[in-house]
Amino acid sequence: MDARLDYSASPTAGKIFKNFMACHKALKQSPLPDATQELVALRVSQINGCAACVDMHTKEAAAAGESAVRLNLVAVWREATVFTEAERAALALAEDGTRVADAAGGVGDEVWANAAKHYEEEQLTTLVLLISMMNMANRLNVIAQRPAGDYVAGQAHA
Repeated sequence: MDARLDYSASPTAGKIFKNFMACHKALKQSPLPDATQELVALRVSQINGCAACVDMHTKEAAAAGESAVRLNLVAVWREATVFTEAERAALALAEDGTRVADAAGGVGDEVWANAAKHYEEEQLTTLVLLISMMNMANRLNVIAQRPAGDYVAGQAHA
C-alpha cells in the first residue's frame, strides 16, 4: 500500500515538517514526562484512526521501556488499573481535546480541573500543544493514507 501523497517530495511540506519536528523536539524537552507524552500521543492516534502514528508511538514507547500491558490497555484506560491518576487525567484531556466536535462543548471543566490538579501550568501547556499537534499529524497521515508497520523506533528523530 502506498500513501496518496509523498510529503517528502514537496518543498512546501518540507518547510512545514522541519518546523513541526522542531516543535516536537521542544515538547520532548518540556517538563511533561516522556511516558505521559507517548501515552497521550498513542491515545489521540487511536481515536483518530491513524495507523502510522499508532505504529510510531507504540514502538517509541516500547523502546523507552513502556510495558506491553500498559500499551495494550491505552485504548481502554478507563477500565485499566495500570495507569496513575495523573496519566488518567492526561488521557481524559487528550480524549476531550481530540473529540472536540463530539464532546459537547469541547474540554469540560471537570476534565480540565482534574488535569490541573496533577500537572503544573507548563506541563498543562505542553499537554495542550501535544494533543493539538498529534491531531494535526494524524489528519495528515489519515488523509494521505500513510501505511503503518515499518516504523523503527528513533526513526523520526534521526
